[in-house]
Amino acid sequence: MTNKDKINSAVEESDLGYGDLFAVLLRRRFWILGSMSIAIAIAALLAVREKPVYQSSMRLLVEPNYPSSQAQSNVVNNPLAPNGEEDYATQINLMRSGQFLRRAVDALRNEYPDLGVNEVSKSLKLSQVVENETQTKIFEAVYTSDEPIKAQKILETLQKVYQDYNLQQQELRLNRGLATINKQLQESRKNLIDAQAELEQFLGKSRLVQPQEQASSALGALSQIQQTEQTTRTEYDEARARYLTIQRQLALSPQAALITARLSQSERYQFLLGELQKTDFGLAGLRVTYSDAAPPVQSLLAQRQSQIRLLQEEVTRIVGSVAAQNGLDPSRFLRNGQLSETDINLVNQLVELQSTLSGLAARSQSLEAAKQKIQVESSRFPALIAEYERLQPQVESERANLQRLLQLRQELSARLIQGGFNWQVVEPPELGYRIGPQPMRTILLGIVVGLFLGGIAAFLREATDTVIHSADDLKRLSKLPLLGTLPKLGSLQRSPVHLKGSKPASSASSLLENLVLLQESLDFTYKNIFISGSHFNSLVITSALLGEGKSTVAIGLALSAARLHQRVLLIDAALKNPTLHHYFQVANDKGLFTVLSDEAIGLQPLKLSILGSDVDFIPAGPTPADPLQLLSSRSMKELLLDYESQYDLVLIDTSSAIETVATLQTASICKSTLLVSSLDQVTKLELLRTISMLNKLNLVGIVVNNCR
Repeated sequence: MTNKDKINSAVEESDLGYGDLFAVLLRRRFWILGSMSIAIAIAALLAVREKPVYQSSMRLLVEPNYPSSQAQSNVVNNPLAPNGEEDYATQINLMRSGQFLRRAVDALRNEYPDLGVNEVSKSLKLSQVVENETQTKIFEAVYTSDEPIKAQKILETLQKVYQDYNLQQQELRLNRGLATINKQLQESRKNLIDAQAELEQFLGKSRLVQPQEQASSALGALSQIQQTEQTTRTEYDEARARYLTIQRQLALSPQAALITARLSQSERYQFLLGELQKTDFGLAGLRVTYSDAAPPVQSLLAQRQSQIRLLQEEVTRIVGSVAAQNGLDPSRFLRNGQLSETDINLVNQLVELQSTLSGLAARSQSLEAAKQKIQVESSRFPALIAEYERLQPQVESERANLQRLLQLRQELSARLIQGGFNWQVVEPPELGYRIGPQPMRTILLGIVVGLFLGGIAAFLREATDTVIHSADDLKRLSKLPLLGTLPKLGSLQRSPVHLKGSKPASSASSLLENLVLLQESLDFTYKNIFISGSHFNSLVITSALLGEGKSTVAIGLALSAARLHQRVLLIDAALKNPTLHHYFQVANDKGLFTVLSDEAIGLQPLKLSILGSDVDFIPAGPTPADPLQLLSSRSMKELLLDYESQYDLVLIDTSSAIETVATLQTASICKSTLLVSSLDQVTKLELLRTISMLNKLNLVGIVVNNCR
């Protein structure tokens, strides 16, 4: 994978959070401000040059003057008024059509000869008013023009055009509707007459008026007869049982009991019967003494015969007709006429029951005959009712249809006479009011557009910017341990420092102040280096570019180690561009170059006291012609081994890794390497190139400088 691919991969893996977004906007603020300034200037220029615009509006209530119904919607095709389900979109398109606009333009030709249909169409807006998320029947027409009176007059003309056209169309629609209804009326009348004739023919043939009611009445009568028949049968059975009981008590037939009862109630018969009994009694007394031939007996016998003859005549007179009717001999009742009062009551009850039985029997026969007649009559009702139910609804339907058409014709005729289509002007057109230009709105729009374009420009610039701006991005990109972060301070001044045994110069205050401010961060970095698990006593400090603060980090780490009572040696190995001697204000006529170029020359490190800590320092010395030759020599390796044995920590400040190969050579003979990177300075490609070169040289981590 190339360095460029690594950069793209690292960028894709990073997420842009709110903090990063704010940092981008802050970093690219000049792009945003520049875009906003340009947009505001353009908006101000447009606002100054913009012509005045006036607007007038009117509102019309578009509603038919009769209720919408399915029948009307079938016969009245109303292109402007709602009908059934209102199609207001079609209506708006019709009102915006060229025929109306052309009529309005023609009407205004004298006042505005240059006015055209296209101009009116572009400046006219028609919409349906919405109230509480519900579309109303009110339409709003808005017209914009460069003259207030012109906007009002055009709307007034359009209003008149709409109303005139609507009245014409209404009359045409209603006339068409009446013609259609009249045709339907003729057909409906004919259908009604045919249906009524068929129904009348059926009723006359069947001799019925209301088959259903008559059938219901017949069924009711049949049910009543059956109930009466059941009651009669019950009464008959009860009377029959009583009749047989009384007959057994009397031991007489009903006819004989009736005759006996009449004889018992006849006073003459009872008198004659009593006289006969007296004669029989006297005759019985004489026969005890005399024989039948004796004159007294003969006299009584003659008297008795006379009495019997009278008694027979009386019986014949009283019960002769009854006995004759029943085929009975009246003489058999000569001595049956004496009954007790109880027997007479029983005879009366028996006679009464016989009469009751006769009446119940006659009633039962009459009911049976009536029932059979009704059953025969009812058997033909189902077919008649079915035919009636087929014909009667047809007549009613035709009658209702005729009534509906008559009512509809009456309503449409009334509307036609009244001219009552409701095209009401809710709000008439008024003198146009100025709606533009609005400089503040234009400028605000320019600010919004400028802010939007500035944001786009800022993010486009950010997308093309390969410089690293945050410690998180640097950590994600490098994939190295982040050993420390140093805050953004001013550049360290090349000021003299206080050497041991002397007072510091006044110009060294900036160096001391920066070291004091960075002390906590440098101590934290030093501890992170040694708790990261790496065990070494020589450390090369380098960076990808010049000016990233590696010398400051080297000095700070030396002071941090010295405060922990470490023996520290600081070597300036940047032979091509040494800087540490300037910070410490020491001579650079002798140094590392001197020792490496002539082994016979011995050089003792300088003893420096900075902020109360003692550090030994070896400057770079004069600039050699070939630093790589010296730093790769056997003398350099032996010298470094000697110093590693004498000191707890040897810190080597070198040139930037990309600048010279000598830095890589120095790092190759040291135990470890520390990379210093400065935000807003090093690019992603430069950082990856540096890390790629140093990864094989025990690169322990990275220190981020210039953090916010």
